[in-house]
Amino acid sequence: DNTVRTKIQEYLNTGKLQNLLLFGPAGTGKTSLAKLIVDQLGADHLYINASDERNIDLVRDKLKNFASSVGFKPNKIVILDEADYLNVNSAQPALRNLMETFSAHCRFILTCNYVEKIIAPIQSRCQTYKIIPPSKKDVAVHAKYILEEENISFDLDDLALVVTAGYPDLRKVINDLQRQAIDGQLKIDKDGMLHNEFKLQFLDMIKQGVDLRTIRKFVADSNFTDYTELYRFLYDEVENISVEKLPEIIVDISNGSYQDVLVVDKEINFMATISNILRRLQ
Repeated sequence: DNTVRTKIQEYLNTGKLQNLLLFGPAGTGKTSLAKLIVDQLGADHLYINASDERNIDLVRDKLKNFASSVGFKPNKIVILDEADYLNVNSAQPALRNLMETFSAHCRFILTCNYVEKIIAPIQSRCQTYKIIPPSKKDVAVHAKYILEEENISFDLDDLALVVTAGYPDLRKVINDLQRQAIDGQLKIDKDGMLHNEFKLQFLDMIKQGVDLRTIRKFVADSNFTDYTELYRFLYDEVENISVEKLPEIIVDISNGSYQDVLVVDKEINFMATISNILRRLQ
C-alpha cells in the first residue's frame, strides 16, 4: 500500500515516529515491518508477544521498567505483537496509561489481526494502518521465484494449490513450500492441504462471528464428517476464539463432544455446539 509506505518512509527520514497500530491478516508482514522500523531508526527497543504474556503484570512490569529506564539511544520503541490478545478490562487500560505517561520519549508499535479488539483510547493514541497483502498473483510470482532460486522443480498446478490454500498468509505459503520441498522437488499432499485449509477457514468464520446459516452451509459443502477431530481442533484453538469467554466455550465444546458419541445425527449436534459458541461471542 503506497500510503503506508509513504508514511513509514517519512517517519524514517525525520526520525519522528508516532505510536503505530498495524493490523491485518496473519502472515502479511506486520511484525517484520515493525522490526524494520526499529532497525532503521537504530532505537532501543523491547519486543513482547502479547499472546504469550497477556496479563496485567506484563504491562505493569516489563513495559513500565523499559519505558521508564534511561536509554543509550534517542529513540525508545516498544513492539507489542498480537496486542489484540491483551485483556480489554485490565491490560489494555494499563497500556493506555503507560502510553500517555511516557509519551515524551517512548513510542509504541502495536500489531494485531483484529483491530476491533483494541480499545478506542489506544486506537486514538496511534496512527492506524491496515497492512494489505499483495495479490494472489503477486504471491504466486514470488513463490515461483523462491522455488527457482532454490532449484526446486515444481508443477504449476501444485504451486497454485499451495498459494490458494495459504493466501493471504504469506508466511504460511512460504512455510508450506519449504515443508513440501523434498529432494529438490515440490511434492504436495493435496488431500491433507485441503483438509487443513477447511479447518482454518472454519475457525476464521467463528472468530469473525459469521452467521450460523453460512457456517452450516460451509460445513455441509465440505463433506467433512470427522466431528471428533473438529471438537479437538476447536479446543486446541479456543484461546484464538475468545480469551474472555474461554471457560464457557470449553464447556460448550465438552458438552458437544460428549453428546457426539450418544446422538444419531452428529452433524445436528455439532451445529448446535457451534450455535452455543456463536451466542457466547455476541
